[in-house]
Amino acid sequence: MSPDHPPRTCAEDLASRSDDRLAELLVRRPDLASPPPRGTGVLAQRSLAAASISLAGEDLDLLTVAVVEAFLDVSAGSRNHGLLGPVSRDDIVARLGRRARRPDVDARLALLSDRALIWPSGSSTGKKATSWVAGIHLSSALPWRTPHLITPIATTEPDEISSRIDGLDDRPRELLTTLANGHALGRSRDAAPDADPAAPVPRLIASDLLSRVDEQTVELPPQVGQILRGEPPLATTSLKLPELSGTPSRFDAATVDAAGAGEALEFLRHTGDVLDALSEAPAAVLRAGGMGVRELRRLAKTTGLSTTRVGLLVELAAAGHLIDAGVPESIDVLSGDDVFAPTTSSDTWLHYEPGRRWAHLAQCWLDLPRRPWQIGETDRDGAIIGALAPTAYDHAAPLARRTILTPLTEVEPAIGVSVEALASLLGWRHPRQLRRFTVRLVGETLREATDLGLVAHGALTAAGRALLAVPPFDEDDPDGGDRGDLVDVMTAALPEPIDYFLVQADFTVTAPGPLTPELAERLALVADLESGGAASVYRVTEDGIRRALDTGRTAAELTALFTQHSKTPVPQSLTYLIDDVARRHGQLRVGVASSFVRCDDEATLTAVLRSSAAADVSLRALAPTVAVSAAPLRDVIERLRAAGFAPAGEDSSGTLIDLRSRGVRVPTRTRRAPLPARRGRIGPGQAATVVGRMRVADRAEGPVSTATSTGSGETTSALIHLALQTGRRLRIGYVDAHGGASRHVVKARSLAAGQLVAVEETGGEDLRFALHRITRVELL
Repeated sequence: MSPDHPPRTCAEDLASRSDDRLAELLVRRPDLASPPPRGTGVLAQRSLAAASISLAGEDLDLLTVAVVEAFLDVSAGSRNHGLLGPVSRDDIVARLGRRARRPDVDARLALLSDRALIWPSGSSTGKKATSWVAGIHLSSALPWRTPHLITPIATTEPDEISSRIDGLDDRPRELLTTLANGHALGRSRDAAPDADPAAPVPRLIASDLLSRVDEQTVELPPQVGQILRGEPPLATTSLKLPELSGTPSRFDAATVDAAGAGEALEFLRHTGDVLDALSEAPAAVLRAGGMGVRELRRLAKTTGLSTTRVGLLVELAAAGHLIDAGVPESIDVLSGDDVFAPTTSSDTWLHYEPGRRWAHLAQCWLDLPRRPWQIGETDRDGAIIGALAPTAYDHAAPLARRTILTPLTEVEPAIGVSVEALASLLGWRHPRQLRRFTVRLVGETLREATDLGLVAHGALTAAGRALLAVPPFDEDDPDGGDRGDLVDVMTAALPEPIDYFLVQADFTVTAPGPLTPELAERLALVADLESGGAASVYRVTEDGIRRALDTGRTAAELTALFTQHSKTPVPQSLTYLIDDVARRHGQLRVGVASSFVRCDDEATLTAVLRSSAAADVSLRALAPTVAVSAAPLRDVIERLRAAGFAPAGEDSSGTLIDLRSRGVRVPTRTRRAPLPARRGRIGPGQAATVVGRMRVADRAEGPVSTATSTGSGETTSALIHLALQTGRRLRIGYVDAHGGASRHVVKARSLAAGQLVAVEETGGEDLRFALHRITRVELL
């Protein structure tokens, strides 16, 4: 393009766009709309700023980055009126070669144009653009400082790069390793073109393992860094979108969903175990906040789970307000210090149906601004990362989870995807996040999703797809998203509860599926869980039977429980065990004196008084059938049971007392947990409003018409009256009381008492303009 015909400016291109295209631009680049720009000229200035272009570059995939690199390479040294270009489409295609298809390049050029990073050099009305121009800060959209997708390293196979690295001496390899594990940019005096070619840095530059930024700065190509870190390298020899084709599983979609549901049931059971453990023995709060690794190990030993799983359970329970730090609401805990214990809301949550509890924990995990898999590791300062630690807050974690799991929705159900293939696809789609989406991050995220039943056999379950369909929580729209559908999908994925079990001769009870809540509660009262899962195994013991009898159940009721719900005949030995424990249960009665012991059988009470338990609790006889103790009721019963007796607790009226511990509870806080910080965004409605205001501002800055009056004399009043009569719009210049000048396009409503009352084109409240402050009036 000749100097006499300068290329089209960004402001001209934006002004010629339709309102819908401008609104879409603001949605894609929300930073341009804050604060609302006054006209398309201001919008163009913002869109050309380096900081704004850098933000826009975060959403560019690898092929788009390659198109930007080719554009910059072709336009090098061809600035025209402060702009880069014009650059033709054919030049970009030729620069990329056969690594990219022409339709894909055209699509990327259209995308860059829609986001105002480049624009047609001339008017493209009625025809397709063939050349493009851009601002001088276009390079800010790149994820690196120098080109890496149009250089020789981009067409080198990964095996060849590995061979070059293996052939290096210790010093050059050490330099590359340092850059691979740290920042990719390095400073060196040997980076200049005239440096000693035998030095390590010039040798690395000559072998394409380093790129020169300037005479003192070098940059490590991302492909080299990934190979050194053991990551799957970018496939730059072909810039086509890699297919996420997994391996067809030997299981069908129904089996994958069933496996996920089984994992979810286990996760719910383990959550209950952790709540019970914290209820019996609350965890201490560290001075710096959070729960220490020592407490996690204690919980792991109590529940029989791994420390990693306990850390995940604790994080999700805290995010779901099932546990919290506070002063316990229990007389058993005399300390006034804060501890981690179940909240009062946890009792309500435990009575929800499994599908609702699953959906609650899954939503908490997806939006959790932390990384539970990092618990137990050390941070940059060498400190061990604990659970719920304030320093472990990561606002980008929720977005990273959604980004990692979203590609799995594009694969057919029951198609397992490997961690390496998923990491490679994420690197292609988000080249700026190469250091973030590592194989470990992807693998740990999939592991946690598998624990929650959202992924099974490497494939996304139906519950996982339903969870990703729910939009993220928005404080401006707390009711947004239909979470009821998520509960329905998860409830349907879980197996139907059953109301029967199988009793074996060895006092074990097998439940071949999840029991109904009522039956599960009754069975857990009399039997202890030995193994959970899709098929749970319980064992009936004397302690379990005694526990049930303490709650007021009778031997007949316990026998009826097994007779009515067992699909197998109830062994006679189990009936004998229940009757034997019930016959001995309650012969001894312990009450409050502080505690008293009464027994109708004098010989039994005499044996109690002669036992070591009597001395431990200072038991003394008041009568042949009554003894008293200063020890608490629970301590007396525990001591007597440890000595081989079978006492039962009673109150002052003789009624049996349920001795089960209710556990420790802390108040449920009403405050909302801190929401993850998110990049500002606007909706289509807000964008349309901003576009409308920009159009008004553009008209306010338009050319002066012939029907114009300056000052505040009679001509000004006459033009206003004419506008009132004809309904025509006015463009007025106005100076406020602070000396600020502005221009407005308005529709007059009235003129009285030296004031013009008008409303702007976009609507809103009436505006009042003092007549003596109006500097210009134009009739449009």
